[in-house]
Amino acid sequence: MKNEIRKPETLIEAIQFFGDEDMAIQFLAGVRWPEGAKCPVCGRTDVVYLAKQRRWQCKSVHQHRQFSVKVGTIFEDSAVTLGKWLIALWMEANSKNSISSYEVSRAIKVTQKTAWFMQQRIRLALQQGTFTKMTGEVEVDETFVGGKFRNMHASAQRAKGRGSVGKAVVMGLLQRHGEVRAIVVDNTRRRTLQPHVRTHVEKGSHVYTDALRSYSGLNAEFLHEFIDHAECYVRGNVHTNGLENFWSLFKRCIKGTHVSIEPFHLFRYLDAETFRFNNRKIHDGERFNIGLRGVSGKRLTYKALISETGGLLPNDNAVGNV
Repeated sequence: MKNEIRKPETLIEAIQFFGDEDMAIQFLAGVRWPEGAKCPVCGRTDVVYLAKQRRWQCKSVHQHRQFSVKVGTIFEDSAVTLGKWLIALWMEANSKNSISSYEVSRAIKVTQKTAWFMQQRIRLALQQGTFTKMTGEVEVDETFVGGKFRNMHASAQRAKGRGSVGKAVVMGLLQRHGEVRAIVVDNTRRRTLQPHVRTHVEKGSHVYTDALRSYSGLNAEFLHEFIDHAECYVRGNVHTNGLENFWSLFKRCIKGTHVSIEPFHLFRYLDAETFRFNNRKIHDGERFNIGLRGVSGKRLTYKALISETGGLLPNDNAVGNV
């Protein structure tokens, strides 16, 4: 039996809709299994729904024959109700400058630690990969993310020095009138930046950069022009103002909403910001539905999340205001 269900289009509709846990389950089941629920172990479609347990049961006898709609998604093994998960996803997908874990915590009544973990899993769902290369006019630029020198403790100033020392480096590529892609890189050297240009941009495309010497040599494969910001910011079609706009939005997201983030998790916040930017021209309901389609087949446990940072908690060793 097909799962057909209407979709909320505004935040107030989403709150009313997902406030009913049975409706939330039915909604996600309709997204995951449009032709009807099927067993994640053996694939049988003639499964039985156990209403009191809010689970399905497979007719074949095997391990894990009972399963919920959360199985195989970012929601798996979470004690938080699905309704709260979907509201948190709506908030993260549709808040232009993101939303803090403290605000999510207050909004859906969970602890801040739980809200932070939920958001990291949601950002994984918003991560969108593609093998399609950018064409036409492409802007390439890089930015540095880290604390301002004047705000650092004297010991940190001595250790890091001025400029970009000690800051995280982010490279961006923007196809004009199209999407943006952002990548955390180790440095701004030629051997680091140019391979990303070749990976993401079709040969023969127009590539616009600033005057950084690391981009020299691209004209062998691309129609490369650069702008020297010491002289001007625009020369005809040659500029990187589109990416500068994206950097402004991203840094406002960090400085205004999150205040500080761990360097290791920087790519997660970039994934969420690029998702919102690339889907900025559609309404909230559509943006939420696109994000929801990314929840399946992805898993992030809390142990894995913090172990990769050396056991640091969300507020330790943070990248400060940009």
